[in-house]
Amino acid sequence: MAGKLLYTGPSLTVLHDAYARRGRIDDRAPLVSSSSLVVDASPARVWAVMTDLASWAGWATGIRVLEAGEVRPGERFRWRLNGITLRSRFAVVEPERELIWTGTFLVYRAVDRHVLEPLPGGRTRVTVEESLAGPFLPLMYGPARLRANHERWLNDLAAAVQRQPRGSSARR
Repeated sequence: MAGKLLYTGPSLTVLHDAYARRGRIDDRAPLVSSSSLVVDASPARVWAVMTDLASWAGWATGIRVLEAGEVRPGERFRWRLNGITLRSRFAVVEPERELIWTGTFLVYRAVDRHVLEPLPGGRTRVTVEESLAGPFLPLMYGPARLRANHERWLNDLAAAVQRQPRGSSARR
């Protein structure tokens, strides 16, 4: 437990370049979570909603994007999640397949990985994986809370996609 309690993980640069850009989270981090949800929509429709950062505040509970540019590798964005300001940078942007970013707040570092898997019948399995590391993190924020945030994000995303008109996938 002491190892996990004090674990800070790799530097943000290493986390971004050696983990996130290679499609990996930090499996040694004190908090690691993975959640999936099947959405009744194509990967194109899910991708369009998920990568429209300007729309997040309208459908994602507790999220507000403060600054964002293009959704492409290396681009940075700033956002608030449940009142906490995060600075993030896209690592992998594979349209309709995978979106990964690294993020930081205070002394904590995360990798967020979103994978879209096409399923029969025009559906999509969306999987969110995250690693979160920093000193004393397990005392303040536990795995159940991280999983709950992911499940809320997935349910909010699915609802937003369902509200989007069929055939609409303008953002890619």
